[in-house]
Amino acid sequence: MLALQILGSLLAVIIAYLVVIIFFPVLKVEPQPTKRVDISSKKIPKNRENVYFDVHETRVSGWFYKPEGEKKQYPCIVMSHGFGGTKDMCLEQYALKFAKAGYATLTYDYRYYGESGGEPRQVYCGVYQVDDLKGAVEYVTSREDVGKVILWGTSAGAAYGINVASSNHDIAAVIAQCGAFDHKEDNKLYMEREGLGFFLKLFMHGQRDKGRSRFGLSPHIFPAYGKPGTIAMLTAPGAFEGIEELAKESVTFKNEACGRLALLPHMEDPIKLAADVECPVQVFVCTKDELVSPKSHIRLVEALKNSEVIEYSIGHFDIYSGEYFEKATDDMIDFLSKHNL
Repeated sequence: MLALQILGSLLAVIIAYLVVIIFFPVLKVEPQPTKRVDISSKKIPKNRENVYFDVHETRVSGWFYKPEGEKKQYPCIVMSHGFGGTKDMCLEQYALKFAKAGYATLTYDYRYYGESGGEPRQVYCGVYQVDDLKGAVEYVTSREDVGKVILWGTSAGAAYGINVASSNHDIAAVIAQCGAFDHKEDNKLYMEREGLGFFLKLFMHGQRDKGRSRFGLSPHIFPAYGKPGTIAMLTAPGAFEGIEELAKESVTFKNEACGRLALLPHMEDPIKLAADVECPVQVFVCTKDELVSPKSHIRLVEALKNSEVIEYSIGHFDIYSGEYFEKATDDMIDFLSKHNL
């Protein structure tokens, strides 16, 4: 009898907690918008084509860049952005450089982001985004002007190419830049920096958003990137400033994420799938990375059959511009040439 009373009291407390979390404004979060620059005078590249394809009946928006020349088919690099990224933030500089080297390129917005469809907006889930990449591969392989396909990913998107190439052996190569591959190492870095309390708060934000979705209510949003000590998904030193620089010319980027990301399923572990990857893989490591453990790639590379690791003594966001953007993209083109791609 006593046990039933205790169980009943506990159940009542849980229900009351969820009612408060879901329906009452107890988890207010300050937005952290990023600054933008005026790009109204920026010209659209002549070789950029607006393209669309569907993934699970949701329209995905992409930009296809075609090199100059009269080839019937070009090798094509499919580019996947990092956490919260959209195709109009910094990827075009890669696409234009690759086009000069003779590669077609597809950049695209994940579902729920940018110009792609999907409701509610700003839903992040690695499982969904791996499916988006599969859809992108299916699209480019349907084009008559595309030959071999290379998968390129950065940050959170760096692991997606590994996962797709593990089951699709028609992929010619994978390039993975400053990626999060090892959950154990990355979570250790995260826990040391943020502490258990941060994860408990994140879980509460996830409960609020997920619960509200069950009742058809508006999503619970919080910043994707934030300054240290604030409520956001990523609050490492320099993370907010880094994404602000990357997104300064973007029209579609929003520094927001649905809280449910804390409760959505993780994609398959790339380390466990790596042994099934048949193609060559190039891995870029930023040894002063603020977001990803510099050890995150080690077990992945050990499992891969054919890999090349390039390390730069820089932070996570330094590889996207200036000297290291040029170095990295030159190394990428050399890697592809070495493998006759």
